[in-house]
Amino acid sequence: MDVAVRPVRVALVGNPNSGKTALFNALTGAHQKVANYAGVTVERKEGRVLAASGRSMSVLDLPGTYSLRARSPDEEVTRDAVLGRLQGEAVPDVIVAVADATNLRLVLRLILELKAVGRPMVLALNMYDIAQRQGLRIDLERLSAALDVPIFTTVATRKRGIAELVEGIETAAGPGLMSAGDGWTAPDAEALRGAHRRAEQIMRDCVRPPERPDTLTGKIDGVLLHPVAGLAILMVLLFVMFQAVFTWATPLMDGIEAGFGWLGLQVAAVLPDGLLQSLVIDGIISGVGSVLVFLPQILILFLFIIVLEDFGYMARAAFLMDRIMGGAGLHGRAFIPLLSSFACAIPGIMAARVIDSKRDRLTTIMVAPLMTCSARIPVYTLIIAAFIPNETVWGFANLQGLVMFGLYAAGIISALLVSFVIRKVFWRGAVEPFMMELPAYKAPDVKSVAINLWLRARIFMARAAKIILPLMIVVWALSTFPYPPEGAVDPAIDYSFAGMIGHSLEPLFAPIGFNWQMVVALVPGMAAREVAVAALGTVYAIGDAEAAGSLLGATLAAQWSLATGLSFLAWYVFAPQCVATLGVVKRELNSWKWMWVMIAYMFALAYGAAFVTYRVAVALGGG
Repeated sequence: MDVAVRPVRVALVGNPNSGKTALFNALTGAHQKVANYAGVTVERKEGRVLAASGRSMSVLDLPGTYSLRARSPDEEVTRDAVLGRLQGEAVPDVIVAVADATNLRLVLRLILELKAVGRPMVLALNMYDIAQRQGLRIDLERLSAALDVPIFTTVATRKRGIAELVEGIETAAGPGLMSAGDGWTAPDAEALRGAHRRAEQIMRDCVRPPERPDTLTGKIDGVLLHPVAGLAILMVLLFVMFQAVFTWATPLMDGIEAGFGWLGLQVAAVLPDGLLQSLVIDGIISGVGSVLVFLPQILILFLFIIVLEDFGYMARAAFLMDRIMGGAGLHGRAFIPLLSSFACAIPGIMAARVIDSKRDRLTTIMVAPLMTCSARIPVYTLIIAAFIPNETVWGFANLQGLVMFGLYAAGIISALLVSFVIRKVFWRGAVEPFMMELPAYKAPDVKSVAINLWLRARIFMARAAKIILPLMIVVWALSTFPYPPEGAVDPAIDYSFAGMIGHSLEPLFAPIGFNWQMVVALVPGMAAREVAVAALGTVYAIGDAEAAGSLLGATLAAQWSLATGLSFLAWYVFAPQCVATLGVVKRELNSWKWMWVMIAYMFALAYGAAFVTYRVAVALGGG
């Protein structure tokens, strides 16, 4: 390819909470994709941007780092990407160092390290509007000369300075080809001390304290970080979030359910009765539709997490939870990985890389799956709707939402208890002190939030297409074949492969109140938890796509006792993780041993919790 017209490869590098992802979204808009780096389970975000000259740029959003020394797996990926050492990753033509203009002290040393690599580089001084509002005085010309790097001021959330930054990147790139950074060597302690002294000198020479300190941030922190009021506010936010998962999503869920019902009727009108119609309607449409109907609830959960993170609240929440988590043997930095696990355990486990201590990181990974991930929401919603009345208690709270909140609380408490046991039994010692930069408060950018939500929706729908659809076809086939013999009086599924599997495993699960249909649903649920809902629909022969959700709930309410329903909920609070999560655990820890330890202890917890729940409910008359 002609080097004059080939796409410019750009790497965004910066400290955590520097606004790097907001800048990435401002540059690339919706033209981005999310995957994993080859050979490692680190999220890879790449996007495209077109310069005014017409030249294309490929922009890579690298994980946040404080140094190229790479003390964590995330930082190793950033270092290797900058040096061109990542498998299948092209060498960047230009490094864009992204700095929070209100907090330059830490990033200056990183910029000096990046300069030593020898790549063309520009500095994006982000959140410049906040720095100006605070009265922070930055001598841009002097700073640029001291660093020998062109500087562009940006406000990513408002797309200010983006065009100038793109032009500067193109100028810095030139037509030359870059080689891998094989000549770079990691700085020793003396070099790091020298870089730190140089960064401090630059800071003194080029940056003056604010004339108007941001007293608003201090006033807000005075409330949000208060040891009592702050925790109360955090609990209220979590309570509102879980209430919203039930109440706000209902109209959208009804619309999706009606849409799949209409699709099923159209297919039924075209295809004749028989095997093909059963496969399309019962296996594909009803199966996938019964999972996608929960997409609004999952997106509402993501919406809260994304908005709170963009606002700058997540770091404060981690600070508030540090004392509680430290008492349970968890590092304060574990809060963000555990909170991420509410959406999905996989990114939560990967986010544990921010913890430097190997033991603290292992503890966090081992308990992250106990947090209630979004894949459990379809199961929780189905069972709660079937057995818990939809009524208001205390004059303002939805009873079903309260039960959902209780299930989330059970996951949190169990994670804290397990981490406490791990810390006391397997290894003893003090938890490392918690230090984290508190980012400035800023209004979330609506477009950036929308892009992140769309990416999560796309990932969930891709999961439905790649994992859930094939599994539902397999479940349908197992539930359909072989056909019952002539003169059979029991339901056809009793004679199928699914029935045989369920009946053979039923004695193992009978003590916790599970019937064979529930056992059948657990098997594909190991591949993806939400598949259990669709599997129950297939096993119970819910073929009416238009009313699949409500009809399945009514069927379960009629055939299960309250004790059985509660036992099923208790099982799913602790149930062993999906296969994808277990694979990530193996890759993150590079150990089969810890993966099997996780399977064993979670299975034991699930069985024990379901057993106690079932027996207590039966004793109280719920059987």
